[in-house]
Amino acid sequence: MVGTATNGRRSQAFTFVNGGYDMNPTSAPPSNAGSECGGIEFTREDVEALLREKPKRKDKFSLKEKCDVLTEYIKRLKLCIKWFQELEVSYESEQEKLQNRLEKAELRCGETEILLKSKEEELTSIIEDLRKNNDTLQEKFTQEEWDKLAAMESLAKEREAKLNIERSQNSLSEDLAKAQRELSSANQKISSLNDMYKRLQDYIASLQQYNSKLHTDLSTAEDELKSVEKEKAIMVENLSMLRGQLSMCKASHDEAVKQRDSLVNESASLKMELQQVRDDRDRLLNQVETLTAEVVKYKESTENSSSELDNLKTKANDLEEKCQSQSSEIKTLKDQLMLAKEKLQVSDLSAVETRTEYEEQKYLISQLQTRLADVEFKLIEGDMLRKKLHNTILELKGNIRVFCRVRPLLPDEDSKSEGKIFSFPTSMEQHERGIDLAQNGQKHSFTFDKVFVPDASQEVVFEEISQLVQSALDGYKVSIFAYGQTGSGKTYTMMGKPGQPEQKGLIPRSLEQIFRTRQALLAQGWKYEMQVSMLEIYNETIRDLLSTNRSSSIENGSGGKQYTIKHDANGNTYVSDLTIVDVRSAKEVSFLLDRAAHSRSVGKTQMNEQSSRSHFVFTLRISGVNESTEQQVQGILNLIDLAGSERLSKSGSTGERLKETQAINKSLSSLSDVIFALAKKEDHVPFRNSKLTYLLQPCLGGDSKTLMFVNLSPEPSSAGESLCSLRFAARVNACEIGVPRRQTNTRSSDSRLSYG
Repeated sequence: MVGTATNGRRSQAFTFVNGGYDMNPTSAPPSNAGSECGGIEFTREDVEALLREKPKRKDKFSLKEKCDVLTEYIKRLKLCIKWFQELEVSYESEQEKLQNRLEKAELRCGETEILLKSKEEELTSIIEDLRKNNDTLQEKFTQEEWDKLAAMESLAKEREAKLNIERSQNSLSEDLAKAQRELSSANQKISSLNDMYKRLQDYIASLQQYNSKLHTDLSTAEDELKSVEKEKAIMVENLSMLRGQLSMCKASHDEAVKQRDSLVNESASLKMELQQVRDDRDRLLNQVETLTAEVVKYKESTENSSSELDNLKTKANDLEEKCQSQSSEIKTLKDQLMLAKEKLQVSDLSAVETRTEYEEQKYLISQLQTRLADVEFKLIEGDMLRKKLHNTILELKGNIRVFCRVRPLLPDEDSKSEGKIFSFPTSMEQHERGIDLAQNGQKHSFTFDKVFVPDASQEVVFEEISQLVQSALDGYKVSIFAYGQTGSGKTYTMMGKPGQPEQKGLIPRSLEQIFRTRQALLAQGWKYEMQVSMLEIYNETIRDLLSTNRSSSIENGSGGKQYTIKHDANGNTYVSDLTIVDVRSAKEVSFLLDRAAHSRSVGKTQMNEQSSRSHFVFTLRISGVNESTEQQVQGILNLIDLAGSERLSKSGSTGERLKETQAINKSLSSLSDVIFALAKKEDHVPFRNSKLTYLLQPCLGGDSKTLMFVNLSPEPSSAGESLCSLRFAARVNACEIGVPRRQTNTRSSDSRLSYG
């Protein structure tokens, strides 16, 4: 920024701007190596001190000394402006570098986002695989439960068979005496049954051990699944559904544990029953004699029990095979879980790395954006200071400021256009200030205070003159007039298009700003009174556009009132008998503008369907009083829309239009003679040769702030007229009319409106 220079640089820049070096004997004069400004930096305080500096002269009446002081002051201002231009170039280069770095950072952020998306897709695929594995485990667990239910049914059948055996034994106990002969065979069969029961008991115990082993494996698998699910819950919140499913698995596991406990109880009851059977066997040994009669029936029952035992053996073999297959599947699931854990760890590491890289890129982008905003702010501030210094130089010179505006091609002109005749230089010195016109293979270059390209909007144009309009409220005389050939867009620039707010011209926008500022200054104690008048100069005759009896005088063929122009000793200009209206709002002024637009002389020519046939002058007089400081100011705002110059060979004017064209060209020629005389600094300036120049005498030769818009047509057929307009504007820009003076005199009793 401008205000961040060191104290050493401040002192160096300040002493250099004031025309000397530091008095320190050890300091050397500043070097100019590297640039025209010699590495000097200006601070805001230095620039403000330079702007507030008043020329000190020994002899106040010596014009030569005054010119020397002003030229020296202008040289220092130019040095300051050159330094600001170099600073602006450096800021623009830094802005481009920052923009490039910002684009690279955005590209890297896009790549990191793509990488994050791919990682998220991998994680989702892993989660889906885990879900599928969990589903398969649940299916296998349900199948195992079905097998356990089948085993329980077989045990129930065995119990029924035992009950039948007990019943048969009770029936055989009565006939035990008859079976003594076959006691040995019965004892053998009983011993075989005991062995069979032992083997069944051992098999049930092995099944219980295997079942407990399966449950332990399932519990370990469930613990591992829980740990995996906890790790996945940290990465993805959507795994809550799996937790619900695992809770269901826990419930089913609890049911299986309960079933296992019931099986253990049943096995204990079976042991008790076996003990009872042994007691019964001992009792049967005592009653073995009674069993001989029913040996045949007992053989049949033993054959049935042996077949049932064979079935139980086959089922047990099937269960063993299923358990082996389930153990192998559990091992594969464990391997898959280990791989999933490794993948999750790798994905966690990559996600953390990408996240940190993304945060670093985001922080870098924010830093670049803040630096870019600082650079843009510095550019805007430097541009504002450059404009302020430029305006100060122009005010010190007392030159007429000139703005150039090229209107865009109309739709019916695009097809006729043979090529562009205007070009706009893009160099630092000529940017928005230079314009080139190509005619017959030759290039004519011009430089003005501001050049507007064809696509410049009305708002952009008004922003450039808004501070000049503001000067009228500060007590200055301000004059803005539009010059150019017919059909070049003068009336559009000054008035705009009716009914389209975004295309309002300079006059309505200036009035809106003045009334807005007037309302804001009420808080500071300022009260303003404003008066408006509007006239036109038609065929060297002044017409009052706000007169109520204007239409009747035109219909009767009479010329109406005769208006005369008068100048007083204070440099103010009055028009006798002119209608003056007090206004209090912008709406009142817009109503008067519409009324004046309907009364203005407009005609059709071959060059323009609605050509202004007169010079239109809008004047707003401002009187302000500050009740707290008792300060009084008087400002005047003149906004003038000149009639367009035209050639008879192109316009084809005849009759009344011919007289109008001759009168317009004569008044513009008189304006050109006045400009030539002012540029040559002649003693006699022919203001009285035309009513237009006599009315504009305070704007062209007094202490007014004056701005001229030169409007140009982009048609190749109008290149000659455009070249004449540009040359005339260049002469106007070179004219010195004096330094603007602020009017603070008391408002006179005569409330007539002045034009200067």
